[in-house]
Amino acid sequence: MSQATTIRLLIVDDHSIVRQGLATIINRDPGMTVIAQAEDGQQAIERFREYQPDVTLMDLRMPQMKGVEAITAICAEFKSARIIVLTTYDGDEDIYGGLQAGAKGYLLKDARSNELLNAIRTVHCGQQYIPPSVGAKLVQRLSNPELSERELEVLRLMAQGMSNLDIAAALSIGESTVKSHVNRILNKLGVNDRTQAVIVAARRGIVTL
Repeated sequence: MSQATTIRLLIVDDHSIVRQGLATIINRDPGMTVIAQAEDGQQAIERFREYQPDVTLMDLRMPQMKGVEAITAICAEFKSARIIVLTTYDGDEDIYGGLQAGAKGYLLKDARSNELLNAIRTVHCGQQYIPPSVGAKLVQRLSNPELSERELEVLRLMAQGMSNLDIAAALSIGESTVKSHVNRILNKLGVNDRTQAVIVAARRGIVTL
C-alpha cells in the first residue's frame, strides 16, 4: 500500500500503556500508521487540529476533558472527522452519548486486534462500525424514557449520597420539588428506591461513581 493511502491515526487515552499497546498493534499493519497521541480531551482537540488524522481512537473517561466533549468539539470544527470510541464502558448512555456526539464507531477495549483493525478500515471508508452487542444496547437506550436536565442534576447529587434536603439546598429548590423529581427518576429507571436508581444509573453510564 502506498504512503498516500496509508490510514493515519490519532490515539486518545489517558493511560500511556494503552496508547503504546494500540500503537504497536496498528503500526504492525502495513496500511496504517499512528501519527499522534493525546492523553485527554483537550489535548485531543489540539492534536487533531495539528495532524488532521484520517481516523481517531477516543477513550471516553479522561481527566481535563472527557471523550464525548472532545468528540463534540472536533466534529463541530471538522465535519468529516472519523472517530471511533474505544472504551471499557458499555453502558447504553455511554454508547448513546458517544455516537450522538459524532463518533462513527464504538468498540470495547476487550475487542480482538483484528476487530480493531477492521473497525478502523470500515470507519475510514465512511461507514459506521457498531458491533451487535453495542447496537442492542443502543436500541434499548432509545426505547428508555429520557431524563430531563433537572432530573439528571438530582440523580448526580443522589449518587453523591445527598439527602432530599441537601439536594434542595444545593439546587435552591423546595424539598417537595426534589421528592417529585426523585419519584420521576425512579419511575423512568424502573426501580423502587434511591439505591437501585444510583446502581442502575452507574451501570448504564448516566452517572459516574
